[in-house]
This record gives sequence, structure tokens and C-alpha cells, in this order.
Amino acid sequence: MTQFIQIHALVSYAPANLNRDDLGRPKSARMGGVMRMRASSQSLKRAWRTSELFQQAMAGTIGTRTKLLGKQVLADLITGGIEEKKAKEWATAIAAVYGAVKKDKPEEIEQLVHVSPEENATLAKLVKTLIQEKRKPEEAELAALLHDNKAVDIAMFGRMLASKTERNIEAAVQVAHAISVHEVVTDDDYFTAVDDLNKTDAGAAHIGEAYFGAAVLYLYVCIDRDQLKRNLGGDEVLTARAIKALTKSVLTVGPTGKQNSHASRAYAHYALIEKGTQQPRQLSLAFLKPVSGNNYPEDATQALVKLRANMDKVYGTCADNHKDMNAYSGEGSVAELIKFAAEE
Repeated sequence: MTQFIQIHALVSYAPANLNRDDLGRPKSARMGGVMRMRASSQSLKRAWRTSELFQQAMAGTIGTRTKLLGKQVLADLITGGIEEKKAKEWATAIAAVYGAVKKDKPEEIEQLVHVSPEENATLAKLVKTLIQEKRKPEEAELAALLHDNKAVDIAMFGRMLASKTERNIEAAVQVAHAISVHEVVTDDDYFTAVDDLNKTDAGAAHIGEAYFGAAVLYLYVCIDRDQLKRNLGGDEVLTARAIKALTKSVLTVGPTGKQNSHASRAYAHYALIEKGTQQPRQLSLAFLKPVSGNNYPEDATQALVKLRANMDKVYGTCADNHKDMNAYSGEGSVAELIKFAAEE
């Protein structure tokens, strides 16, 4: 049976604007009758996979998301001495392997495509061959551009290729939108900037308005360990490394919106990891009734722990094993939590 790894975490953010909506305000969602601050799953996944921590831990196994593969190929072909008209034709043929190309810029792909390091290496080898032999790519060579790979971020978050569905990869990691455990009212920050060289005019050189909110967020991540291992070609060592890197990223890395204005760097103060073959479930129900009072960290932790225990009473054991840590009370260890998550 499939083994699932579920990560539940509570992270406290001082005034910040982690993930903005179309008006520049912190994203929000109504839950339990009140407005909550929200960070989208997309912003969380991007923050984790592009973080220095994850990049260093998984160096050499991370893919590239881009629309511009064909454009890069075009530049390389021209630099290699291929006449521009031919280079455009060849680059367009190559770009079309990864998805539909733009009508006005046929060497560019309409949608982002996630390409593994192995596939990038195959592409680079083909371009080099075309330059050396001064010929267009053959059908067999184009078909070989997409193949099995061990890109960790693709294995985790999946890949969809509309024109090459056989090369789609089912995501092994599901990430919920993070929501505040309490009601949040977005605040406005009216600010001015002064011109350092202006010694005569007392007025401001610039006037602006920015938005922020402060919140304790509940994060939930579900990892299908078996799917992740299949996506990585059955490589157990790489699977364990990937889980360790992701778990540490979840606990220590957040979205970087307006980072320079707020220094919104925070670690999870409480984290719970569950492992088992049982059907996964969130514990967001713990916060459907918003936490109130003046001790959000302890109250939110207690609500989470209580709901988990109650779910076990009603449904039976919802996970075979679990481990937690509480930085607020100084209990547990992040190192042990990460080790626990990665163990088969």
C-alpha cells in the first residue's frame, strides 16, 4: 500500500506581504466566517524549490522551467555559424517538441515547460551535432529529446506536456494554500521618501502606500513516497535526500514577497509529521473556529494536537507513526524530524 508523509507546520510571521494579490495586498481567504491571510501553494512551492537550501542539497538534480528553450537554441545555432533562416526553422522544430509554439515567435513555447538536467544535456548534444554537421534535426532526434529523468523538482511537483502526454509526470507532492489560524485585517502603510540632495524643500520626494498583515500560518504538505520513488526511477537514496531537502525547506523557507521591506524570514515554531498508508487528511479543521486571545503560538499548537487526537479516537489511528517538535516550548528536534520523514 502507498505510504504517505504528511507535514503539518505552524509559522509565525511579523508584519509582511508574503504573497500579493492583484491589488498588491496580502492574499486572503474567508474561512470560518472571518478573513484569513493566505499564501498560495504556488508561491510556497516556488520558494522551496528555488531556495538556496534546496538548490544546494539537490544540486545537479533540479530542472529548468522556461518558455525560452527554442530561443536559446536559436542563439546557439547562430553563434555556431548556422544561417539565421535555417536556425529559426530548426529552433522552431525543437521548441515544438516541448509544446505549442507562439504564432508571432515560433521559436518560443506558449506555456512553461519543465525540463530535467538529463533532457537539457540531450538537447545541448543535439544542437552541437547540428552545428557540426550543418543539417536540420531528424525526427528520431527530436523524439529523443524528452525521456526518463531524475529531476527532483519534476518528480515532486509534476509536469504536464499537452503535446507529449506520454511524458507527463504525476506530482508526488501536494501542497495546500497556507492560511492564518486567526482572523487577519490587512493594514496600510503610508510612507514617504526624502531626497537626500534636497536642502530647501521640506516636502517629500515620493509618497506611497503599501500593505501588510501579520499572522500565524498553518501549512500542510502531503508526500506520496511511493510515487516520488517511482518518479525518480526507483532510486531510494535520491528519494530520501529529496524528502529531507523538502522537509527542511518547508520548516525554514517562506515566500519572499516584499522581503527587503519586511525581512519576513521565519522558521516553523511547531511541526508534526505523520507517516502511514492511511488516507491522508488536513488538520485545518482545528482552525475553522479562529484562534483568539493573545497567545497564538500555544493556542494554535494545542488546537492542532487536540484535533489530531480526536480524529484518531473517531476514525481509528490515522497514521502508523508520528513525530513532532515545538520550538516555542523547546521540545523535540528538527534534525530528528527530518530524519524521521525520510526513513523508508
